[in-house]
Amino acid sequence: MTTASVERLDFGKIPAILDVPNLIEIQLKSFNDFIQKDVSPEKRRDIGLQSAFTSVFPVSDYNETASIEFIEYSMAEPKFTVRECMHKGVTYASPLRIRVKLNLWKTGEDGTRRLSESREQEVYIGEMPLMTSTGTFIINGTERVIVSQLHRSPGVFFSHDKAKTHASGRLLYSARVIPARGSWLDFEFDTRDILYVRIDRRKKLPATIVLKALGYSNEDLLKTFYPVENIVFKKGGYTRPVSKFLHGSRTVIPVMLPGSDEPLVKEGGKFTRGALKKLEAAGVERIPIARDELTGRVTLKDIIDPETGEVILESNEELKEETLETIEQLKIDSLDLLYIDSIHYLPSLRKTLEEDKVANQGDALVEIYKKLRPGEPPTQNAAKELFDGLFFDTKRYDLSPVGRLKINKRLGLNTPLTTKVLTDGDIVEIVRALLALRTGRGVEDDIDHLGNRRIRAVGELLENQFRIGLVRMERAIKEKMTLSELDESMPHDLINAKPVIASVKEFFGSSQLSQFMDQANPLAELEHKRRLSALGPGGLTRERAGFEVRDVHSSYYGRICPIQTPEGPNIGLVNYLATYARLNELGFIETSYFKVKKGVVTREVVWLDAFTEQQYKITQADLLLDAKGNIKEKEIPARLRSEVGTFAREEIDFMDVSPNQLISVSAALIPFLEHDDANRALMGSNMQRQAVPLLRPEAPLVATGMEA
Repeated sequence: MTTASVERLDFGKIPAILDVPNLIEIQLKSFNDFIQKDVSPEKRRDIGLQSAFTSVFPVSDYNETASIEFIEYSMAEPKFTVRECMHKGVTYASPLRIRVKLNLWKTGEDGTRRLSESREQEVYIGEMPLMTSTGTFIINGTERVIVSQLHRSPGVFFSHDKAKTHASGRLLYSARVIPARGSWLDFEFDTRDILYVRIDRRKKLPATIVLKALGYSNEDLLKTFYPVENIVFKKGGYTRPVSKFLHGSRTVIPVMLPGSDEPLVKEGGKFTRGALKKLEAAGVERIPIARDELTGRVTLKDIIDPETGEVILESNEELKEETLETIEQLKIDSLDLLYIDSIHYLPSLRKTLEEDKVANQGDALVEIYKKLRPGEPPTQNAAKELFDGLFFDTKRYDLSPVGRLKINKRLGLNTPLTTKVLTDGDIVEIVRALLALRTGRGVEDDIDHLGNRRIRAVGELLENQFRIGLVRMERAIKEKMTLSELDESMPHDLINAKPVIASVKEFFGSSQLSQFMDQANPLAELEHKRRLSALGPGGLTRERAGFEVRDVHSSYYGRICPIQTPEGPNIGLVNYLATYARLNELGFIETSYFKVKKGVVTREVVWLDAFTEQQYKITQADLLLDAKGNIKEKEIPARLRSEVGTFAREEIDFMDVSPNQLISVSAALIPFLEHDDANRALMGSNMQRQAVPLLRPEAPLVATGMEA
């Protein structure tokens, strides 16, 4: 039977409106963004090779008498074609050259540096492997594929220990800041409700030490995390201001409105929202507070004897009966006390301050230094340099635009995406959010949600590897600059590019993500290029990966195929992109939908990532529509925040573009897939990739429309 003799009849009830996108775009786009070969040097974006070079250069010697500045890179045409490379057993690659400038500096008598000489030169770096038009690499004559890696996105994540740590079953909350490059920062509660911090999973310290290292005093911290009540002592009685945080608390003294005989809030009664509004409307600014209510309250500032200057009570200490008597005798008429109700405002932070015995910023920096560099004698300068280098130095710490965006979204900040290091405000807001989580406000993050996991495609993986090689090269340049006679040197004398190309070769030759291409049949080739692996450098290991990370998540819909995954130890760790999935600029997987306006399905295609999708009501592709795209049924099932419910047609925001949307190419080749058991469909989609092609291909008797 030949293909020509088969008449194709389409029995599909749902017309295919949107064409299947380019299925190897994930590979081609990522690599093209990495090399930016056809973009003029001045127009290149700060990604890929451009980003790697600009992050390492300029390189200065230790005395800062000379520096090598990066100008641009260029790539020539490859020496051999793809076919010739396969035939000769060589790598399909292009010569990479960089144009650099050696600047020599002289210091004048007044201490100013001036440029004495500049020498520009083009330096050969090595052969950079190129991607073929089919998304593969030819390395030593064999075709290889770089598998994309699915890893946890940089940013801040809040979680709890699932009540596994403490016998009482209490949840211990924690926050973790994960950068794209640099030290991890963890905040965690212990069983006594004291907040601790860990830097790079080292020994823990009270969290307030890190805040003090940023320059906050005890008083600043208490003011930042607790409301402050100004208590005034006048005519033998105490008064407090009327404020919104009184809502829900009880009063010992009845509260009256001016000119009224009836109490607004009776003795022992609760302040309701209505009562607080009435007090506000009547212009009442202060209300009485019983003396007994003040004992046990915590002071914001030191209470000082106005005559002798002696400290009666230090900041963050509890008021006692005898202290109150002393205050009254000394006629101190105003006290600033913290509002801690153990419901909305817990004593955790003030307890942590009691635990931490550090007096000032300098001591805090030294304490951190001792934990990170045990055995070395600490000096304040060395301690400050180390702490600033950990989270605030762009050379050593990089959140990446993704990490910055995730932190901004999670904490409600507006920090520019160009700020790739942590700020003081970030750390304060992380502690604030963690304290709120402990009081039951806010929710912890789901680390398996695709909004919290992103793809490192071939370009990003190569960039990371290239950067490692460049850092090795930078060290070698600095040493050579110190030893060489710079007056006679040219840039090529100082630059030894072997470590750069060696690290790239090592990546292609031995990385877990660089694999010999599966060539059993065309489907196997295609699916290999669309494979996503959670394994590899910086990812999970088979032994450590638990059930949750392997399981199908509701956010996979339209992004990752829920059927196709290997059986055995890699189950759920190796996945495949769904048919209509693509990567956005930040590496998150997006899927396409038709926009629905007032119950009418338009042909406008919108791409949404897993987080953005949660706020919309989305229905499936099998809806009954009339010729104009109007939804026929009045009420239809749709999903909102991963839950399925029934909604009026006017409420629907989007509709799936195709029933094939939620499965991979291999699963979409199985006719009547919906009638198969999921386990058998998994085996079927995997076994199709092992099928041996025929010498004379024949058309299938029953097809799904994905074959072409």
